[in-house]
Amino acid sequence: MDICITNVDNQSNKSLRPLSIHGMLWLQTHFENDQWEALSNNKVIISEVDSKLLIEDANLAGVRIESMSDISILDVLPKTN
Repeated sequence: MDICITNVDNQSNKSLRPLSIHGMLWLQTHFENDQWEALSNNKVIISEVDSKLLIEDANLAGVRIESMSDISILDVLPKTN
């Protein structure tokens, strides 16, 4: 896989995580230079609509996407009171 897209919350926000150099380079063509550090540190959140467009574009470019949309990060993080 080149890029992983994961649900962050129940509002359909998605986290982008490059998994390969190819994925990172491809993402850099879709984000401004000042956002590259956030990309490399897995700190980019996009909407569900934008993630669908990104997945479609990536598929056309031959970039392999892993989309984990069945569960959100909030569902798997340990809950504290």
